[in-house]
Amino acid sequence: MYPIVEKKILNESVTQMEIFAPLVAAKAKAGQFIILRVDGEGERIPLTVAGCDAERGTVQIIFQVVGATTEKLNRKQKGESVCDFVGPLGTPTRTEGMKKVCVVGGGVGCAIALPVAREFFKLGADVTSIAGFRSRSFVILEEEFRACSRRYTVTTDDGSYGERGNVTAPLKALLEGGEKFDMIFAVGPLVMMKFVTETAKPYNIPVTVSMNPIMIDGTGMCGGCRLTLTRGGEKITKFACVDGPDFNGYEVNFDEAMLRGRMYAPFEKKARERACNLFAQAEGGAKHGD
Repeated sequence: MYPIVEKKILNESVTQMEIFAPLVAAKAKAGQFIILRVDGEGERIPLTVAGCDAERGTVQIIFQVVGATTEKLNRKQKGESVCDFVGPLGTPTRTEGMKKVCVVGGGVGCAIALPVAREFFKLGADVTSIAGFRSRSFVILEEEFRACSRRYTVTTDDGSYGERGNVTAPLKALLEGGEKFDMIFAVGPLVMMKFVTETAKPYNIPVTVSMNPIMIDGTGMCGGCRLTLTRGGEKITKFACVDGPDFNGYEVNFDEAMLRGRMYAPFEKKARERACNLFAQAEGGAKHGD
């Protein structure tokens, strides 16, 4: 069992937890992820390592409540435990040798972008960060990004905070203004990463995207996280769990990835509704019993 040593609500749908997992904390690097089970009967879900403290033996995770498992995880409190916490998995983000980078995060994807921005900053790179959210109430990790970025821009779809619009607008303005980056790192909704890549393409700037498709075993055996890349004119299949999660944005077939991702959305919604109903019934029964 892996104890929850800290829990913090970041907004109405996003929660941050710190899990005591010293073996993972000792080895995890920016860009890697873990797979956890909330209890012995639960499903396995991948969550990116948002930070770790090797001295305390803790790993930070940030997740959005979208399905039954994240609903169940979100109901856990400080002092309780999760059943399994396996990692670190995946290939770390390539951060060495970069002098000037732009880190772009969308929504809860900022939880993945932050440790990468921190690692670039730690290695001495000039970091520009751009974060996009639906509205002011969904903004997360702003102070943390400002602490590791020379320049930080936040956008909101409705203009309630920062610049109105999406992350590609400030990115395009920077590129049109003559900014040169050794790399653009993007993570968030697939459509966001697709358009960040298209925005950078005319400027021949390398784009790394962190892909987060459905995963089951985290070893490449199930094939659930497969992606189609186009490399050298040929289509090839890669698996996000073992070959990624980082990929060359210019090679990824985003349209196929979005189509596959949408297939599971109705199932996630129904599973969460069932979980919420079960919790409500259990809580109602407990109160009635009192």
